[in-house]
Amino acid sequence: MADLFLKQAKEYAKARPSYPTELFQFIASKTPSHELAWDVGTGSGQAAKHLAAIYKNVIGTDTSEKQLEFAIKLPNVKYQHTPPIMSMEEVEQKVAAQGSVDLVTIAQSLHWFDLPSFYKQVNWVLKKPHGVIAAICYNVPRVSEEVDKVFDQYYVDVLSPYWDPARKLVEDNYRSIDFPFEPVDGADHTGPFEFVSEVTMDLENYLTFIRSSSAYQTAKDKGVELLGQDLVQKFKVAWGHNGPRVAKFPVFVKIGKVGDA
Repeated sequence: MADLFLKQAKEYAKARPSYPTELFQFIASKTPSHELAWDVGTGSGQAAKHLAAIYKNVIGTDTSEKQLEFAIKLPNVKYQHTPPIMSMEEVEQKVAAQGSVDLVTIAQSLHWFDLPSFYKQVNWVLKKPHGVIAAICYNVPRVSEEVDKVFDQYYVDVLSPYWDPARKLVEDNYRSIDFPFEPVDGADHTGPFEFVSEVTMDLENYLTFIRSSSAYQTAKDKGVELLGQDLVQKFKVAWGHNGPRVAKFPVFVKIGKVGDA
């Protein structure tokens, strides 16, 4: 998985949306204490920066050293490069001690994980019974009727053949992803709960976002340029002017607590 994002790490850091503050306020309201959060697959730190405003300490881990080079530096965030598979001893060395973590977050990356192995680690590090896990994903942005029409045709006809099968879990807004945790206090299910991230971007930022996807990079590695001049021209016409527009990303979170597992 890390290899898919290695070559476009700079574009990913630049173009990927941040998350709404309300999302992390909601998540944090479900953890009784705010001492330590572990952000797994932290990438360039989009989620870690929000956690740092609420939690005393944040550990952000990623299997891609290149992604971590572009991570947002904050005094209470420690970034750690980790191997794709970690033993419990490595989890303790690189992340935290058993039963010491208030919150585990995974933003736009849970669908890449070996879930049984990862969930064992989550159950091991989280405080019992109220430690919380929150898996976040976002789907394609909505800009305008004209831009969305060009994008949707591109997504279905051009981009889709290059997605990894795991992408289907994101397209389903994590509804079908395995998530064996108890509902948090005040909820009768584990989600997904929906939020919206609004990002102001110009056309170049928007095209950079498109180029930052793993499917685009997979095609490029095969010598295929998915965003040719003809398609770029279609986006220019649909965009309609040289100024910025507001892109609305639907954001979804699955959230649960570890209980006495």
